[in-house]
Amino acid sequence: MFKRGKLGGLNGGLYRPLTASDQRRMHEAIVRLLSEAGVKVANARAFEMFKKAGLRVDEGKQLVFITQEFLEDCVDAAPSELVLHARGNPDNNIIVGGTRVHYGSGGTALNILDLDSGEKRPSTLKDVQQVSKLLDYLANCHFQVIPVYPNELPIEKVDINRFFAAINNTNKHVQGGVYTVEGTRQVVEMATMIAGSKEKLQKEPFLSFITCVISPLEIDKVYGDLLMTCAESGLPLSMPAEPLTGATGPVTIAGNVAQLCAETLSGLCLAQLTNRGTPVLMACTSTSTDLRTMGYASGSVEEGLINSCAAQMAQFYGLPFYGTAGQSDSKLVDAQSGYEGAITNLLVGMAGGNFIHDALGLLEFCMTASYEKYVMDNDILGEVMRVLQGVEVTDETLAVDVIKSVGPGGNFVQEDHTFEHMREEHYLPTVADREQRENWEKAGKKDTYRRCNDLAREILSTHTPTPVDEAVVQKIRARFPNFVQ
Repeated sequence: MFKRGKLGGLNGGLYRPLTASDQRRMHEAIVRLLSEAGVKVANARAFEMFKKAGLRVDEGKQLVFITQEFLEDCVDAAPSELVLHARGNPDNNIIVGGTRVHYGSGGTALNILDLDSGEKRPSTLKDVQQVSKLLDYLANCHFQVIPVYPNELPIEKVDINRFFAAINNTNKHVQGGVYTVEGTRQVVEMATMIAGSKEKLQKEPFLSFITCVISPLEIDKVYGDLLMTCAESGLPLSMPAEPLTGATGPVTIAGNVAQLCAETLSGLCLAQLTNRGTPVLMACTSTSTDLRTMGYASGSVEEGLINSCAAQMAQFYGLPFYGTAGQSDSKLVDAQSGYEGAITNLLVGMAGGNFIHDALGLLEFCMTASYEKYVMDNDILGEVMRVLQGVEVTDETLAVDVIKSVGPGGNFVQEDHTFEHMREEHYLPTVADREQRENWEKAGKKDTYRRCNDLAREILSTHTPTPVDEAVVQKIRARFPNFVQ
């Protein structure tokens, strides 16, 4: 196994699509967008907060014009580095910031490929539990964004049940989007009960939230309320923007990145107005539009470019970065689903994205999840992390004395040097087949999909994450009538 690095992270930053000059010009464009075009703030409370902060506004158009000075003050107020904790296992805590790279799942898919039939069906609360359990086992998934939606639940029951299903089935950090203000408050109260106190939860946050800024350049009423509610909790918050090239954002990558940065930074400003010091991840879920169909292209290489540039801009501002990579537009686990996910995961990781979500399991424009793809992507991410580990050049690794000792015509199989370095120097895949054809045929001629299906079944039948203490669960049941688990 490769070296995971401190708290799961290895350093990226090897791939730099933007030069230092490009970053400065991008920043100037972002400032112009915020101060000249403005941001529509359709949430009345949020609009008044910006207005009281002394910013120029247009009451009729609900526009707020954010100055460079105000932006810089809000960026300075947000932490440049965060520790996202893992309930029950400090070894799974992760540091986000700088160019440290971590990969995790994404959400929220409405459908899943059934593990038995292979057919697409609406996802359920049981799938939230099962996928969380699977992700808890997969070593190259460093955190979990709650992956699927419990379609059988009414919306007022979704937040608390979705978060608990994930938290109870993983000992890694959990992040998720929220759907109602009351549901968000219930999640915070439930997490406080699990942590033991509000102070401990804020000191060691094992969960965090996602809210969105609407492209182009709008904080709407619903997400404004959710954003402010999350900020009031003091828990970490990702605020992605999703301009789609040629549709809700410019077709050019540079223009798209400038717009999405302006959007997510406007959300950061609102978070700091609500609760100064709120831990915020500058965030991007942007990708390209296939202008032949006007469809959302989640598996495009341009998504990797956009998110790599956005990662660089987060580094420019000294902010942690939540990015997107790893999805595929394929409808099943096939070659397309492998190469699309691999390319974008590698690009954004090499650019130093900190919290790269959607990196495992998603198909069909992020609308469908697959147990098998989670397993396959874990292997892909192992190879990506091996790239980020790099090549160590020392007297020990150059092995001149070993080569001299073996000499011309010899071999290195039984050398101590081989045994000492083979596990950390080479990534050993869990799914990829490296057997001779004869052995592969004797084992049933299984393709990648079949091997992933078998491994997913094995993990789900044998792996047991540490659950929430049953006494706490009983208190949660008694406190929340809409808790169904």
